[in-house]
Amino acid sequence: MIEQHRSGYVVSDGPDSAGFPVDSLPEWQRPRFPPEQRPGVGDWLLIERAGSRDKVVALLPRHSAIKRGAAGEHYKQQLIAANIDTVFVVCGLDADFNPRRIERYLLLVRGGAEPVIVLTKADAALAADPEAVALATGALVELSQGIQVRAVNARDRDGVLAALSPWLGPGRTVVLVGSSGAGKSTITNSLLGSDRMKTGAVRESDARGRHTTTHRALIPLPSGACLIDTPGMRELKPTGEEDIGENFADVEALAEQCKFRDCSHHREPGCAVRAAIEAGKLDPQRFANYLKLREEVAGAANKLANRRAQKSEEKVLGKALNKRLDEKYGRH
Repeated sequence: MIEQHRSGYVVSDGPDSAGFPVDSLPEWQRPRFPPEQRPGVGDWLLIERAGSRDKVVALLPRHSAIKRGAAGEHYKQQLIAANIDTVFVVCGLDADFNPRRIERYLLLVRGGAEPVIVLTKADAALAADPEAVALATGALVELSQGIQVRAVNARDRDGVLAALSPWLGPGRTVVLVGSSGAGKSTITNSLLGSDRMKTGAVRESDARGRHTTTHRALIPLPSGACLIDTPGMRELKPTGEEDIGENFADVEALAEQCKFRDCSHHREPGCAVRAAIEAGKLDPQRFANYLKLREEVAGAANKLANRRAQKSEEKVLGKALNKRLDEKYGRH
């Protein structure tokens, strides 16, 4: 599937296909149908070609998916993209630069897809303060736990291709995520070699941009890869399925060295985490973000467990009711 709209889906049967609309299965339109189980951009669908309107027969299994917790009081998941090989986490080297937000993105995109941090606006940042760029890039390399970091001028096509080509081989699928104004659509245009995606200016006061990308779309690239551009996401809530230790292995390794197993890392004697912070070996803001994200993941995991238990109970009650009706009315 190459486009997802509120009114339906657009699919393609090959790299040279312009795409065509399809009707979804009736159950996908039910209000209580789980949103993350509906097709998303990057999904593979089995299509029945019949008459003037094609129909979806089935959603094929995914090998990876990027999801976030949907806004609202009740637990829901929102699918960002499916069947992804690489996730480019895009952040500008301006007022948009925020290591804590990057940590949050990395938490959500792990699992089946390789994350790569892409820092845009490197040309302007280097001209203003090259030492600051070096420090920012170095800090990201340290916190990213082995994740690749690339700094680019998003408008320099040759530079973008040189930096990102290792992840853009034939048959690969890449998704761009990041805040509005970070340069995702500009990167897309550079990789395409044409101004296909609309771009906009950012506010000088906070370097934030408008949502120039209004929907997710899968685009074939000249290299043979497929690229998914996404709208900027202001809210990044965990689903409860994330592994906090995968992105904060350094913090959890320190916690294992604490004198007490139930150490809260506040004032207990023999706390390895506090010792690392005081020695300048662990960024206190990174540790604070670790605690915040760990609490959010735990809260989301609890809501997810309650939701699954409720659905299981409803299923049991439904079977019991059907059995009683069968016995009463002799249905077989």
